[in-house]
Amino acid sequence: MNLTLKIWRQKNAKDKGQMVDYKIGGIEPDMSFLEMLDVLNNELVEKGDDPVAFDHDCREGICGMCSLFINGEAHGPDRGITTCQLHMRKFKDGDTIYIEPFRAKAFPVIKDLVVDRSSFDRIQHAGGFISVNTSGNTQDANNIPIKKHDADRAFDAATCIGCGACVASCKNSSAMLFVSAKVSQFALLPQGRVEATERVLNMVEAMDQEGFGNCTNTGACEVECPKGISLENIARMNREYLAASIK
Repeated sequence: MNLTLKIWRQKNAKDKGQMVDYKIGGIEPDMSFLEMLDVLNNELVEKGDDPVAFDHDCREGICGMCSLFINGEAHGPDRGITTCQLHMRKFKDGDTIYIEPFRAKAFPVIKDLVVDRSSFDRIQHAGGFISVNTSGNTQDANNIPIKKHDADRAFDAATCIGCGACVASCKNSSAMLFVSAKVSQFALLPQGRVEATERVLNMVEAMDQEGFGNCTNTGACEVECPKGISLENIARMNREYLAASIK
């Protein structure tokens, strides 16, 4: 496959940045998208040019690091996958592919396609955990009866990998789907009810302080989420937040 790549290049956070065109050939349909970028970077290095910086780690759709905006879609044209799971057979010979970083005020560009998503970490630190006193003999979690339906919904919420696709695909750059998933995975379990009030108030406040936008129920976040996190979690978080505010 021969392709034209239009890639966002930005030297650092202060640089204005611009789209740069690259021609690349010899791409196999079974290559992953990141492998294709590796081929490009090898060519750039051999020419003495600066390689394209992009985030990646596991390359198995688990870590959420490979967050790229490809042809106007978070993680590209496929569904239920991350960028590292996207294969070049989704494109055609001669295609032009636009590759950009996730765009959001709370996700400042570090270099090229790499953005700073530590805002998600700070939201998680604000309440996305359970405090347990481990002194003495603690009760085995398996001894706490939990309805299967509730456990399944909690696990579904916990599959969120924090990649930021929900923010990048939202016209308001809202992080409601991410935050609601982190709230829901605890709110649905008895272990999480002890700190439920403090958790939702602190996490929503942290989200607002980071500069994320408001949710207007467009639904693009759920469509482009690689793990299929449901909008039901946002409704649950809103209920949790209302109840906590009244208390």
